[in-house]
Amino acid sequence: MSFEKLARLDLNLLVCLHVLLEEGSVTLAAKRLCLSQSAVSKSLNRLREQFDDPLFVRTAHGMKPTPRAMALTPMLEQLLRDIEHLTAPASFEPHTSDRHFRMALVESAYPLFLPQFLGDIFAEGPNIILDTQAWESNTFDKLTNGEVDFGITGKDLNPKDAMLTLMPPKGIVFTELCRDTQCCLVRKGHPILSQPWDEDCYLRQRHIQVRCGNDDRWLLDYKLAERGLQRDIAMYVPDFNSAASLCTHTDLVFTAPSHFADYISAQLDLAVLPLPSALPPMAYTLFWHQHQEKDPGHSWLRQIITSRCRDLSVS
Repeated sequence: MSFEKLARLDLNLLVCLHVLLEEGSVTLAAKRLCLSQSAVSKSLNRLREQFDDPLFVRTAHGMKPTPRAMALTPMLEQLLRDIEHLTAPASFEPHTSDRHFRMALVESAYPLFLPQFLGDIFAEGPNIILDTQAWESNTFDKLTNGEVDFGITGKDLNPKDAMLTLMPPKGIVFTELCRDTQCCLVRKGHPILSQPWDEDCYLRQRHIQVRCGNDDRWLLDYKLAERGLQRDIAMYVPDFNSAASLCTHTDLVFTAPSHFADYISAQLDLAVLPLPSALPPMAYTLFWHQHQEKDPGHSWLRQIITSRCRDLSVS
């Protein structure tokens, strides 16, 4: 080990490089680091000297990392995580902590889970900050690189089903919070409420579908396809609340998790129908990365979330 080289190494430069690799822009990196663009540009010049490589080249689509920079990325992420753990306190005192926890949730989880644990979190840690964001297709990547501490979304219980919809990558740890089934939302006064409600009737309707993470298909669609059937999707929307709201003005059918359907139907005066197609229950699941396992603050928050949500499942 060359202590002379290590003594010359500026940790702030490595942090800057990490953010530049994530943002691909000096402007965005400067904003995230709370620095001027000039300061970030100077740091980039020093990094180029340090690694004897351009690190980034300008293209029509922004800054593109060089092969050398790409090779540094996984090592840099691991190094910064290790340093973060090295400098973390050996214990966690929630009543004096102002720690900032970041959490990504699928939209239907907000009314179901947050009311269960927010009161306890802020009672024990009055200065804790919770920063929530939408669950997206890259959330597992964010958990891996430390941008997000926790994620909550639905996961199919059968491994074969999960392969079709959501399979966490290596290094992601998870635990089941509660199970849920699917049901259907329609406006009160919808013609189908005066008809026999079965799968044939369900498939004759036009449907509204929430696009989850860039995926247009839910497990239901895969299961119907196995039998040569499919729904007539009239409209795709990005979130659950929009889908439910549009049901109040149209004859579209919205298939949604039962917990969310019970909540939103009371808010919007919608009718709830059982899902006539056989579909196994799914589990709302809490995800985190294994590098957080021994972090005392992370363990504290994880224990509160899991303990407050374990009795929410529906049959």
